[in-house]
Amino acid sequence: MSFKRGALEKQILELPKEVKWCKNCIISNQRPRIIFNNEGICSGCLNYDYKNNEVDWKSREQELVALLDKHRRKDGYWDVIVPSSGGKDSGYVAHQLRYKYNMNPLTVTWAPLKYTDIGWLNLQAHNQSGLTNMLCTPNGSFQRKLARLCFEELGDAFHVFVLGQISYPFQMAYKLGIPLVFYGENGEAEYAGDPEFADKPFKPASEWVRQHFKGVTFKELLEYGLKHKDYFNKDDYCDSDLIFYEPPSIEQLNEAGIKGKYFFSYYHKWTPQENYYYCVENTGFKPNPERNEGTYSKYASIDDKMDGFHYYLRYIKFGLGRCMEDAAHEIRDGHITREEGIALMKRYEGEFPMKYFNEFLEYLDITEEHFWDVVDAWRAPHLWDKVDGEWKLKVPIF
Repeated sequence: MSFKRGALEKQILELPKEVKWCKNCIISNQRPRIIFNNEGICSGCLNYDYKNNEVDWKSREQELVALLDKHRRKDGYWDVIVPSSGGKDSGYVAHQLRYKYNMNPLTVTWAPLKYTDIGWLNLQAHNQSGLTNMLCTPNGSFQRKLARLCFEELGDAFHVFVLGQISYPFQMAYKLGIPLVFYGENGEAEYAGDPEFADKPFKPASEWVRQHFKGVTFKELLEYGLKHKDYFNKDDYCDSDLIFYEPPSIEQLNEAGIKGKYFFSYYHKWTPQENYYYCVENTGFKPNPERNEGTYSKYASIDDKMDGFHYYLRYIKFGLGRCMEDAAHEIRDGHITREEGIALMKRYEGEFPMKYFNEFLEYLDITEEHFWDVVDAWRAPHLWDKVDGEWKLKVPIF
């Protein structure tokens, strides 16, 4: 192996060296910021029990109505921004805000690295359902080099999408004077993360670098690329190309009255499968005609041809792939049993996303040999062992 990664990715440094699996669902303690109680139950399952048994959802909806009334405009101008790919979750949020709560949402879309056919069709259907949309497609040449940098130094080419997915909506909120920004689910609550933010209506900007950006700011990432990568230089971009990769400063957000990322899942019980049914009926959403590689589902994360490599590299870095995420939520929702979830993981977890592999290599302008050098550089010694020339997880759930 010739590739040696740096130390930009901070969250991987905090992984516990002893792997433990939740006794209720199928997630391990390798997910960043996850918490297990003394009985071996993860924070995602604990939060689900809390939502089912302790949350007064009627009271939460009253909180939502009060918040929306505070921001509701009377002059016909947009009064809320909804970051939306046209997928089932953001589509559910935007449609509910417009047609149930009589808000005037502006949906904003940070383009995926490379649209799938179904992803593009779903965005168009989303817009035709009565929603105004602004699509931002960044400088493609610069984006591809950033994606390669993120693949090599953060173990996730998809990270450039995450940067824009969070930063672009808040830049538009600041520039257009729309202080309310609504996302769908709070990932820390729904997918087993930091319990400190599991039961709060919004996440302040002070937490975004740690919880969304892998502990490194965009400026630090850019400076690292300029200093260490021969394919990366200042001629690749203009200063204006950088604007949407980082959010407004905390001072600017405070000045504009923007508190942070509001989550619809705080006010309404979040069930991805129900969101799917809602959007099929109301926004023209359609699932993939075939299952997604690495899992059994057909309706989640289907916009981007490069998306499968985000989940595959997460599997390499943390031993947790795409099937785990789908099945863990459905176990908590009571749609499948833990035993069924484990069987699904045994069949699909860690499946290599071969369908768009050549396009991924071409997009990043790398060879297959370099791809595997980078992948293997992200295998943590406490997670992986090479047996008879083949990599194996040391402590799989099955």
